[in-house]
Amino acid sequence: MLTDRANNSSASTAAAPHVDLSIDGDRALITLAGAWTTRNMRRVDEQMREIGRKNGFSSAVIDLSAVQLLDTAGTWLVERLRTALEKTGKEVTIQGQSASWSALFEAVGEAATAPEEIVHVDRPSMFTSFFEWIGRRVYAFRDDFIMSMHILGATIRGAQMKGSGRSGIRPAAIVHQLESMGIGAVPVVVLMSTIIGAIIAQQGAFQLRYFGAEIFVVDLVGILVLREIGVLLTAIMIAGRSGSAITAEIGSMKMREETDALTVIGLNPVGVLVFPRLVALVIALPLLTIISDFTALLGASMITWAYSGISPEAFLTRLRDAIDLSSYLAGLIKAPFMAMIIGVMASVEGMKVGGSAESLGQRVTASVVKSIFVVIVVDGIFAIFYASINF
Repeated sequence: MLTDRANNSSASTAAAPHVDLSIDGDRALITLAGAWTTRNMRRVDEQMREIGRKNGFSSAVIDLSAVQLLDTAGTWLVERLRTALEKTGKEVTIQGQSASWSALFEAVGEAATAPEEIVHVDRPSMFTSFFEWIGRRVYAFRDDFIMSMHILGATIRGAQMKGSGRSGIRPAAIVHQLESMGIGAVPVVVLMSTIIGAIIAQQGAFQLRYFGAEIFVVDLVGILVLREIGVLLTAIMIAGRSGSAITAEIGSMKMREETDALTVIGLNPVGVLVFPRLVALVIALPLLTIISDFTALLGASMITWAYSGISPEAFLTRLRDAIDLSSYLAGLIKAPFMAMIIGVMASVEGMKVGGSAESLGQRVTASVVKSIFVVIVVDGIFAIFYASINF
């Protein structure tokens, strides 16, 4: 805001700001002149500070008669000087003030005379910070769990129109997600599983060679791949590939307020966005696990043939004796649970995205990290459970 006594044409010809101090006994006269605007304030800022620190007089008059232009910054310097002098016990009077400046001085004066609040923040000790960090993580876990249950419940109900008994399940959306998360993931699952199976077989054969028991590498690979590695490796790859995509898709829609638009038109955003993806994951992950198991065993058979001289026929014969149906089912049973975990956690993180690209990146990272962590923990829980029931 700029207030001018003369017409606007004087703004370009106004003189630079000037301060003159004259002391007569116990009275000081502070004369201001020129254009006191934001552009020029750096020229007189330090001089005004020095006047505010001066002593030797008990009263002061600030004369504004020669001021040509005055804006918020100039008013602030005048009010700051007045406040500084009054704090030292001096009586201050402002004269020559234009009537049009009254509102400006009133607004700036409230801010200049407001008491400064000094907040002393005591830094907590390392011991306190550690338990504070744990407490925050516990509360964050609680919030994520509640939101996960909300999303899971809304998803199980299906995508329903509000106030309508008609089901909103769209087979086309589920098929589209199946193509994206299932068929699109086959190449990377095949490649990684073949390599991992080959590495396990090579390392197992190398160690068992010292005991003359290379044939038992088939038992090792078969049990390890079918019960643990196949489903776990597939779930980790899906968490990194499809879980991050779910978070990014839902998060970007939330940033653009498309989820709010779905609510406005009477649709359940969780049902519309999460339900097809979750169903597709529950279908795709077991199928990808089967592919992963077969390709890992194929990679292991190729390595044992080349490295240990175990032919594919001998590999299959030994594998038939080493495993049974329970070994195969032990891995497949885990797949739907891991798919639900990946889908729900990815959706939770997507719904938590704020309005910035930085928030989207943080939520995508959190989605992948949390999904992989929980998948590994769940795999361990299944292993303990299987051992307890001798499965």
